[in-house]
Amino acid sequence: MAVTSMANSSIRDFTKFNNMATFFGASPFTANYVVVAGGGGGGSSDASGGHGGGGGGAGGYRANVPGESSGGGDSAESELVLSAGTYTVTVGAGGAGGTSGNGAASPGSNSVFASITSAGGGRGGSSDNENAPGNGGSGGGGGARSGSAKGTGTSGQGFAGGTCFTASSDNDAGGGGGAGGVGESAPSTNNAGDGGIGVASSITGSSVSRAGGGGGSSQNSAGVGTSGGGNGSAGTGNGSPGTVNTGGGGGGGGYISLGGAGGSGIVIFRLPKQAIVSFSGGVTSSVSAQSVYNVYTITATSTTSETVTIS
Repeated sequence: MAVTSMANSSIRDFTKFNNMATFFGASPFTANYVVVAGGGGGGSSDASGGHGGGGGGAGGYRANVPGESSGGGDSAESELVLSAGTYTVTVGAGGAGGTSGNGAASPGSNSVFASITSAGGGRGGSSDNENAPGNGGSGGGGGARSGSAKGTGTSGQGFAGGTCFTASSDNDAGGGGGAGGVGESAPSTNNAGDGGIGVASSITGSSVSRAGGGGGSSQNSAGVGTSGGGNGSAGTGNGSPGTVNTGGGGGGGGYISLGGAGGSGIVIFRLPKQAIVSFSGGVTSSVSAQSVYNVYTITATSTTSETVTIS
């Protein structure tokens, strides 16, 4: 009986050890991440009527940090288990703002970490809906005199943009959508909508909000960008760009002016210290220690073929 009991105990111990392999540093590893795509560019306007470009939508926001939120109102995603190997890592660029004369803004670019892809933010719409607001991680805001036009967000990543005040009003564009809330629709004539709020994470050790929408533009009162989103313009003047490495949307441009560029995205992930991590040559990264983990922050990748190797 004693031998049998010892055998059963040994089996239980062996199983327990295997189940705790990640803690002791053996592959596979459980990774926590925040992956934010590039924000969409803010829309522009011309001299023929509508004088306000819509705010750019924030880049898509995906996260699985326990106790935190992902984008689009979702809770943290499920755990990501990575075996030893090489994985794609991409930091999405922000989209260009719309050019003078209602030239179209550009959407943000996707960010990627292993199997996780966050969608680039939707572009802000131009006045008179000459270039419709774009869909994306979060949607772009509608330009002045664009009716009910607004970009939609992606489920689990971000929210829709806001609309202009009325189809006939010249000077009131909607704000871009954010990862944590919809872009504000223009509240009245000559007053633009604010960008939607972002989402906060403490994966790096301090709370930082990212992926906010860009503010829309109007003649009198510019929409405010949030969580890295750029402010819109009041009257004449260019929209402000989204903040680098937040995925914030660009602010809408004013009368015969340019929309602001979207902010670039960011990739952050956390692994046990026993994991050995290296990057390809085109990756700009930093690492910090946090308890039994190392936190890796990637702020730029020179191509979409950059990689991280984990062993």
